[in-house]
Amino acid sequence: MASATTRPAQQSAANSHSIAIGVLALQGDYAAHARAFSNSGVRTVLVRKPEELACLDGLVLPGGESTTMLKFLEQHEFFDALKNFASTTPTFATCAGVILLAREVLNPTQRSLGVLDATVERNAYGRQIDSAILTLPTKLPGGPLEMVFIRSPRITRVGPSVEVLARRDNFPTLVRQHYLLAATFHPEMTSDSRVQDLFLEMVRARRKR
Repeated sequence: MASATTRPAQQSAANSHSIAIGVLALQGDYAAHARAFSNSGVRTVLVRKPEELACLDGLVLPGGESTTMLKFLEQHEFFDALKNFASTTPTFATCAGVILLAREVLNPTQRSLGVLDATVERNAYGRQIDSAILTLPTKLPGGPLEMVFIRSPRITRVGPSVEVLARRDNFPTLVRQHYLLAATFHPEMTSDSRVQDLFLEMVRARRKR
C-alpha cells in the first residue's frame, strides 16, 4: 500500500510532544489506530471507561459494529460522557465510528451522539465481500489518497459547517467540521499518514485556543 507520505518517527515525535490521543477500545480494530498514532510520535491511550476521557487531547472512534458499541456505551453510562467529550474536544471517527458521531442514521435508524451535522446510511456499500481498496482524489496535500472500504457507511447529507475533503461516487468519504474529523474508510489500514496528520494538526490548534 502507499507509503510515499509517511513521515520519520523522530520528526513526528518532535512535533507531537506531550499529546495524548485516546482510542475507544470497546470493539473493532482499535489496536491498528493506536499503532498509527504511536507511529506519529504521540502517546496513545486505550479508552474503556468514561473517566479515561479526562486527560485526553483527542479521541478516535474506530470502525467495528456500531450497534454493539452503542449497547456497551448505554449499559455502562458511557454515552453521555462520550457525547460531552465529542462536543468540545477533537474527535476522529472512522467507518462505524462515523455512524456513532452523525446527527442522523438511516438503514435502519439508531441512536447516535449527534455532534456531526451529517446523515449516514449504514452498510451502504454492501457486505464485507463487497469491500474495496480505491485511490481517490482528496483536498489533502500530496495527491490522491488510498482508501480501504469494509462494510462502509455512506454520508448522504452534510450541513453547511461540514467541509468535504474527499468523495467516492460523489458521496463524501472524508469530512471535517470544526474539531471533528470523519472518514467512512479505514486510514489506519494503510501506511499513508496524512489523515492522522490532519487530525493531529486539529488537536494542536485546539490546544492553542
